[in-house]
Amino acid sequence: MSLLVTGLSSLVTNDPSLGEGPLGVIRDAAVVFEGSSVAWVGEASQAPDADQVHQAGGRAAIPGFVDSHAHLVFAGDRTAEFNARMSGVPYTAGGIRTTVAATRAASDAELSAGVARLVAEALRQGTTVIECKSGYGLTVEDEARALRIAGEHTDEVTYLGAHVVPPELDADAYVDLVTGPMLDRCAPHARWVDVFCERGAFDGDQARAVLEAGIKKGLAPRIHANQLGHGPGVRIAVELGAASADHCTHLTDADVDALASGDTVATLLPGAEFSTRATYPDARRLLDAGVTVALSTDCNPGSSFTTSMPFCIAVAVREMGMTPDEAVRAATLGGARALRRTDVGRIAPGARADLVLLDAPSHVHLAYRPGVPLVSAVWQRGHRVV
Repeated sequence: MSLLVTGLSSLVTNDPSLGEGPLGVIRDAAVVFEGSSVAWVGEASQAPDADQVHQAGGRAAIPGFVDSHAHLVFAGDRTAEFNARMSGVPYTAGGIRTTVAATRAASDAELSAGVARLVAEALRQGTTVIECKSGYGLTVEDEARALRIAGEHTDEVTYLGAHVVPPELDADAYVDLVTGPMLDRCAPHARWVDVFCERGAFDGDQARAVLEAGIKKGLAPRIHANQLGHGPGVRIAVELGAASADHCTHLTDADVDALASGDTVATLLPGAEFSTRATYPDARRLLDAGVTVALSTDCNPGSSFTTSMPFCIAVAVREMGMTPDEAVRAATLGGARALRRTDVGRIAPGARADLVLLDAPSHVHLAYRPGVPLVSAVWQRGHRVV
């Protein structure tokens, strides 16, 4: 079956060959789906016939959001930690261990239901692709089951055994476990390997060892880098050809130059800074240097408990020096590039049919009207799901 979505005031394609500017915006637009793929885009007056027609009524449309950084397999609640932090207690990442204890105690069914709830919540807000990490088990069995559960809900699954060091082991012994028996069990269930390279977690040598071990097992690298302070994470990411360095809050000129010279995406996570009252990353500095930037939610129970990409767009525009166009592109095509995907994050012939219809005449309203539920309809793989 083919579907024509027509009567669009504007359509963001993320393909400059199809429309205006870097976003490839088409005015008075239409798009045709054939099955799960985009078959045609262009001006509504030129649209071909289709089996079904959806009249958009002058609304704007964008590609589905691609959230390339999320921690969805967890149990428990950290409201008390958030409340304390908002009362002046600084965030030091120690609360992760609270979630680890709750997650270990939860059943598979409870964890899967939690992931399903968050994926559905994200979908209602326009996210059609979401990555999911392990990292709240920190034992061989618990990390493996987290990845199995994540894989029930998304194809973008990341092994993050090296999230923090569990209290029962020292750092070196835990790195040996993460790069040995745990990796052996977890690699078949993941596409990516990740590590939290930060004070209080894993240093540069340990992070490099984790990523290199994952690469040898066929996993592609990404890294939590430079969130809480300056460190080696970004440079390690570029040296190892990581798809993404995530957070990138504290960068030296050398870090920015390294990102600009390679193909590692800088994934910025404004929800974390919002929820921890920390310094926001300087997106303007990265963009002006020619770095590819992505925006993601960092959905997790401790430092960024949101699934809302529209919220992240609004914060990035207000606090991080991005234009509305740049933020929308980073939340769609930027996320796709952070996942090394070419089939999503754009609306062009051959791309996956993931489309978000906004109850607004322009994509700019995502930043212009923060906090307003503007998502009117969502198609994922050609099927309307919202």
